[in-house]
Amino acid sequence: MLRLVVLVSGGGSNLADLLERTRDGRVPATIVAVGADQECGGIELAKAAGIATFVEPFAHPRADWSDRLVARVLEHEPQLTVLSGFMRLLSAEAVDRLSPNLVNTHPAYLPEFPGAHAVRDAIAAGATQSGASVIVVDAGVDTGPVLAQVRVPIHPDDDEASLHDRIKVVERDLLADVVTNWNEETE
Repeated sequence: MLRLVVLVSGGGSNLADLLERTRDGRVPATIVAVGADQECGGIELAKAAGIATFVEPFAHPRADWSDRLVARVLEHEPQLTVLSGFMRLLSAEAVDRLSPNLVNTHPAYLPEFPGAHAVRDAIAAGATQSGASVIVVDAGVDTGPVLAQVRVPIHPDDDEASLHDRIKVVERDLLADVVTNWNEETE
């Protein structure tokens, strides 16, 4: 079984979906730990599921914080680390320590709309479609190699919440597919 550490910053809805899929066997992996930069719903979800958790509160300098976070991740000996709603940038050195076994979900069809406000930015730009992507994390902001992505139409009546809800469904499926096929993709 593929050993996963998942990093979150918020409610953990993508984590909840991945946890369900790993537990019922649809995704052949085990979430061995969940980490965060703050106390959040994702940490509470993991605790309730009996999964090891850790919180490494963000602090400057970023490089020192990143080093501490990566040390916490590596304590759990993951074969893959998933950033799922993790809203902090890691230092380039930290990314290198986890690379290439570090992936990120993103609510846009990259390279379109990188960054923390992708859904809002797509609507503001008047785009007719956005999407979801899973990428290998590199030192840039949402610039790593794309592993999987799907287009999601933007409806005329969409607001940020409605579009993001539809994107999350696609994002969850993409992440499940990437994790399921991880060993074949990296060999």
